[in-house]
Amino acid sequence: MKIAIIGSGYVGLVTGTCFAHLGHAVLCVDNNKDKLRLLKQGKSPIYEPGLEQMIRENVKEGRLKFTASIAEAVRKCELLFISVNTPPKENGEADLSFIENVSQEIARNLKSYRLIIEKSTVPVQTGEWIYKTIRARAKHSLFDVASNPEFLREGSAVHDFLKPDRIVIGVSSARAEKLLRKLYEPLKAPLVVTSLASAGLIKHASNSFLATKISFVNMLARICDAAGADIEQVARGMGLDPRIGASFLKAGIGFGGFCFPKDLSAFLKMSERLGMRFDLLQEVLDINESQKQYFVRKIEQAVWNLRGKKVGVLGLAFKADTDDMRFAPSIDIIAALQKEDVKIQAYDPQAVSNARKVLSGVRFVKNPYEAARGVDALLVLTEWSEFLTLDFKRIRKTMNRALMLDGRNLYNPADMKRLGFEYHSVGRSVPAQLA
Repeated sequence: MKIAIIGSGYVGLVTGTCFAHLGHAVLCVDNNKDKLRLLKQGKSPIYEPGLEQMIRENVKEGRLKFTASIAEAVRKCELLFISVNTPPKENGEADLSFIENVSQEIARNLKSYRLIIEKSTVPVQTGEWIYKTIRARAKHSLFDVASNPEFLREGSAVHDFLKPDRIVIGVSSARAEKLLRKLYEPLKAPLVVTSLASAGLIKHASNSFLATKISFVNMLARICDAAGADIEQVARGMGLDPRIGASFLKAGIGFGGFCFPKDLSAFLKMSERLGMRFDLLQEVLDINESQKQYFVRKIEQAVWNLRGKKVGVLGLAFKADTDDMRFAPSIDIIAALQKEDVKIQAYDPQAVSNARKVLSGVRFVKNPYEAARGVDALLVLTEWSEFLTLDFKRIRKTMNRALMLDGRNLYNPADMKRLGFEYHSVGRSVPAQLA
């Protein structure tokens, strides 16, 4: 099939590359000239495990091409995926201006049947607005609009696309359903066919529920700290109940990335606009924001006097296996420390280039050992697997004080104590009489 992906960000680029890997002819559209130049050379502008190799292979085979022209995409491809950015406005609503602009450009170039598939995460009823926008400007009505929300996790997006746990398609015609069934048939995954509105709500509801689990376990971790309990033992006891499940019950410094914070805010505003107060979502967001402040207080209590201290940071990206710094908890944690005149030296395996754009006054170093040299405390803010195999004896010797604060509960407290560290984590306090 001939497929266009309009918008080559995280979702669009992975989607287009994977469709090409399945044998389709894919044309990815983007208006960023530097990005297009890299992509045409078979290079990925983002870090995602396995993606660059797949881009390179499919560019070489001629199945994956890139352009800045939406008109070319409409002319050549029957299936048009809209995968453009929907950034949050100041009030939390999703900014849909990019989707509107793309819809207008599609309408101007529409000459025969096309299936326009909304891939970005958008408020319910956006599909209807796309249809109305195109219908008002197109010279004919030979088109359908569908919704096909993505469920890709940064760091495992290629795997998630090729081995999905479900595929959701919202359609309003038998023709659209037939095309999308044919497109996804090789993946042999459960196909959920719904209306356009229901498909969008499935995406919002899924992200909101997962974020709720994270905020729940982080609030529970604070209670464990106060009570001398162990959040990992508590979470395991909960997670073995099949009605609850173990996934997303890992305490830490809160969720980040572009999806959860943006989607929750947009869902909250959308609910209000529909006349429904979804106060639970606001509490989820509030707990997530305060979790970063809670970790900063832990640092302050452990260091005692922050002013003038030097702190090392391991990990900057919002999660491991990505270079994405959008809404990364490290940004707010570092900013809070800098307000206390703390000097920061930081290391991340992939995110330094993006971190430089959002963090100022930080000394970026080339490896974890440089991050630890001469510091009064060492923070773990991203759960990179690289950090599991460090030479901790070497690290301890170079630190001004062997104090570690683990915001990802990456290490075993007993092991760190044996290695000579004063070690603090999230929700794993030991009662004083047992310490």
